[in-house]
Amino acid sequence: MFLTGFASLAVMPLLPVAAEDLDGVGLYPLVAGAFVAASLFGGVLGGAWADRGGARRPLIAGVVLTVVTLLVSATSTTIWQLALGRFTDGIAAGMVAVSVNAAIGQSYPDHLRARALALMSACWIVPSLAGPPLAGAVAAWWSWRAVFFGLAGLTLIPAVAAVLLLRRPTAWSGAAAGNEETEGPVRRSALPAAVVVSVAAALTQYGVSAWNVRHAACLAAGLALLVAFAPRLLPPGTWRAGRGLPATVLLRALTSGAYFTLEAFVPLMLSTARRVPGVVTGLAFTTAALAWAGASWAQGRLQDRVPRHRLVAVGAGTMAVSVALAALCTLPAVPAATAVSAMALAAVGMGLAAPSLTLLSLAHAPAGRHGSVSGAMQISQNLGQTLVLALSSALFSAVSAGTAGRLPAFATAFVLLLVPIAGAACLAGRTRTTSPDRRPGPEPTGTAARTEHL
Repeated sequence: MFLTGFASLAVMPLLPVAAEDLDGVGLYPLVAGAFVAASLFGGVLGGAWADRGGARRPLIAGVVLTVVTLLVSATSTTIWQLALGRFTDGIAAGMVAVSVNAAIGQSYPDHLRARALALMSACWIVPSLAGPPLAGAVAAWWSWRAVFFGLAGLTLIPAVAAVLLLRRPTAWSGAAAGNEETEGPVRRSALPAAVVVSVAAALTQYGVSAWNVRHAACLAAGLALLVAFAPRLLPPGTWRAGRGLPATVLLRALTSGAYFTLEAFVPLMLSTARRVPGVVTGLAFTTAALAWAGASWAQGRLQDRVPRHRLVAVGAGTMAVSVALAALCTLPAVPAATAVSAMALAAVGMGLAAPSLTLLSLAHAPAGRHGSVSGAMQISQNLGQTLVLALSSALFSAVSAGTAGRLPAFATAFVLLLVPIAGAACLAGRTRTTSPDRRPGPEPTGTAARTEHL
């Protein structure tokens, strides 16, 4: 988890630099969204696989595939190859994230799950401090390709460890076997729909990267496929925020969509409109990671006093303030460092909301379906990221075409993010559990919830 976190946090600041170097800034939404689109399929595949035979095999497959995809990105000669590398990396990341959560759900009783997540999150402290600024420095002084090659070498270590240490089935993998026919939020039959939804998400991201007939056709096809097939991958009642698991899954889409769209647009604004050094952009990610860690630690200490659904509402409100701050940063008179503060404040909101939603989803999970529930959360998160990023990108492109400069377009895109955040704040009460949702033992600290989108 330490090296996987280091690789994941280091890649994000590099994408705007790589897109500009490959003459593909116009396709940046596709590159940023390819990872998310593929994670949809990876999450379904990993969840179904984990429910049938335990989380061991999908975890091994996902980590090994990560090494291969980093090499594909490192050798990119076109923006399309970089998008392909990010797409395959998304498949691997979806499998790893769901496998980790399924393993925790299958292995530990309720009161120990938070401790297991805390152990995972502890591995993210040093990567959050060193990963983004170090990657930004290497990209500025040498090449962004060198960062991808270096990350592939580092990630090879946990890949080999996974193959060697997880060869034997564990107790929970045997217990999980035989659930193949059990009904749950996401079943084996959903795999074909997951493939269609992943392709549809990629088409949607490509469609909003420009305004012409071809892109409009791709956008229309992607949206139509998402409307037709996405409901098959989510619990019934998700879109109407049914109480319990459906509302929890929906709020994962709303909060993640807003946060990770902000995380994609702020570095792009800093690199292309405000022209700040890559090291500063890396520091923005480091600050956000530390803020997420601090907020996650704080919400764990509030578990005996504040119900989890209220922490979700407070987190959404905090994110709303951060979006307003990011929009303010589009004014030329405002220092560019203000955007760093916006990312940090948004991370505080996610640090409160994301761990709470994760444990609420495990509390709502039917017996023996932790893999499927983790897959449903991963699907919802990635659908939220895809749709919110697509809408924001389309609005960004439209405003950019009609104004001089990009700062007004960034401001409009940031304001749009207030809609899903407000929805999450209003619907948080529908995620509460019928039994007390606070468990003894420490809550996840650090950036444990980030394992669900890596």
